[in-house]
Amino acid sequence: METVETIIVGAGPTGLTAARTLQAAGQSVLVLEARDRVGGRTWTDRIDGQMFEIGGQWISPDQTAILDLVSELGLETFPRHREGDSVFIAPDGTRTVYDGGMFPVPAATQAEMERLIGLLDDLAARIGAEAPWDAEDAAELDAISFHHWLRQQSEDELACANIGMFVAGGMLTKPATAFSALQAVLMAASAGSFSHLVDDHFILDRRVVGGMQQVSQLLAAELGPEVVRLNSPVRRIDWSGAEVVVSTDDADFAATDVIVAVPPNLYSRITYVPHLPRLQQVFHQHQSMGLVIKVHATYDRPFWREQGLSGTGFGSGRLVQEVYDNTNHGEEAGTLVGFISDVNADAMWALDEEDRKQAILTAIADFLGPEALTPRVFHLSDFGAEEWTRGAYATSYDLGGLHRWGRYQNDPVGPLHFASSDIAGRGYQHVDGAVRIGRATAETILSDAH
Repeated sequence: METVETIIVGAGPTGLTAARTLQAAGQSVLVLEARDRVGGRTWTDRIDGQMFEIGGQWISPDQTAILDLVSELGLETFPRHREGDSVFIAPDGTRTVYDGGMFPVPAATQAEMERLIGLLDDLAARIGAEAPWDAEDAAELDAISFHHWLRQQSEDELACANIGMFVAGGMLTKPATAFSALQAVLMAASAGSFSHLVDDHFILDRRVVGGMQQVSQLLAAELGPEVVRLNSPVRRIDWSGAEVVVSTDDADFAATDVIVAVPPNLYSRITYVPHLPRLQQVFHQHQSMGLVIKVHATYDRPFWREQGLSGTGFGSGRLVQEVYDNTNHGEEAGTLVGFISDVNADAMWALDEEDRKQAILTAIADFLGPEALTPRVFHLSDFGAEEWTRGAYATSYDLGGLHRWGRYQNDPVGPLHFASSDIAGRGYQHVDGAVRIGRATAETILSDAH
């Protein structure tokens, strides 16, 4: 039986960063990945000859962990195209072209939006991302859905819907009735402020030339094929003895420590011997993935720029609630990306392929005009159907869960450590958080070893 000091389950940015940190400190490591590729929820692929970022792709200016790693790996970044006007579609279907600042809504609604953003900025600054469960009002904020909390603060329904969109559809990809106000505050605090979440110029600032998956690919190449084993789903972790025995379908491996670097909704895919303690058995069941369809459409040219448009569009309650110019670095063709969240995603997957495509392209055309109806390449990212992901973008707690169990989510269970962007503080749900928690978990193991 092959023996190393630490085994990492999962070859996404978290697991690979942890492995790299441990290896650099002189530890022997092994990374076991269920998929036939590295990268986890970062995935750059070619569809009908066109490169698409199937998974996570953007970096904001405050995400220094991933920015530093990208630079260290010799990769370059480029700014997202944002020159030109944006488009806003109101709930009644009215289309307005505007300068890309605050949504073009009535003055009273704009004032309410600004007031709500201020309230959330204050909460994010006070509560923070590292231990939101410790705030004096954490239980209160965690007991009410973000939807209902917003409506406690304001009677302006449009203001509440617009603010709710940035967390519900834009980040947690669940209806705003399904997660708490505290979870929304964590999302804002992890990005630095709620103002950052509503500023697409900030939160969707830069991309990696050639795609974000290269980060994982280069990390895996550094570690070597003898360290990173693909097509090796972990079925069983036996931590009953002096060493932990990790079993795949065709091999057993032994280690002193194990890092389970997969999202919490996949923890139960593994059999633990002995089973995990009662606390983990319970709270892991209260962390669930959201659901979003990432829409990719490539055209012969970025026609929207000819109209003076940036390609950015928003519409709370619309089928496609946000759309952006996602043209790759140096390409003459133009690419749009859009997002369809939660219940709207359910509705789209219930349609046949052609009806689904037409409904989605019509929704994009509502923003950018009839040329959007005829892309050269069209593709939908479907992480919800992937066995080793089962949703997107990330997991969050149900009502009351963050305050009740969040303080325990990073605790080791004996030699078992849990790490992913889903349970990161700063950088929560982003590649930046994956890098941070991967490194921190490795450093914990190294500290304990001395």
